[in-house]
Amino acid sequence: MALTTIGVNDCSIENLAELCCTTSIWTVDLAYLLQKFSVRFSYYTVTFGANPNYSGETYYKEQLPNDLVRVDTLFKKAVEAGINIGCRSISGEEISCWILSGKYIAIALVDQYKLSSAEILHCSQSWMEDVIIPGFQGNDVGYTGHYVVICGYDSETDEFEIRDPASSREHDRVSSKCLEEARKSFGTDEDLLLISLEESRKPNYSVL
Repeated sequence: MALTTIGVNDCSIENLAELCCTTSIWTVDLAYLLQKFSVRFSYYTVTFGANPNYSGETYYKEQLPNDLVRVDTLFKKAVEAGINIGCRSISGEEISCWILSGKYIAIALVDQYKLSSAEILHCSQSWMEDVIIPGFQGNDVGYTGHYVVICGYDSETDEFEIRDPASSREHDRVSSKCLEEARKSFGTDEDLLLISLEESRKPNYSVL
């Protein structure tokens, strides 16, 4: 979604998966992937490296022991690779200002279940029916990492427009409060990739 927005249209999901060289995708993997396509972006997170405290989470339990060294190495090599990592929390107000400027879109790591149980415009129940959530059986679920693209903001309703690859809808709207809860859930590290549209756009870009 993000690459198409800046005019990279000749790369399939399969190609991107091969370039990642792993099926256990972390935000830092996406950062290196964006770097390969000469995308100008900033990477924000509250944890520099893999957080060992997530070892008790079902979502991380299987892969975390194998990923710790790999992910930490990617973080350590990020600076020399030209990847700008800001180790701080980003507020919803900052994101809304960036998005309203029209100069940025953002890829955010969220807790999928918290996002999918959020108040979505035009009836959250109908939105839930359109979202593909494997294994969802109610509210008693743990953290599940998921990425969405934040591409719009309505200041009158205080809602963000997002593109969700797990939804059959072209776009969804979510309140800033709900997005903030999903984005700052335990397990996300509040990871955010802020993409500069002006500095990254290729000749044949599209509007997301």
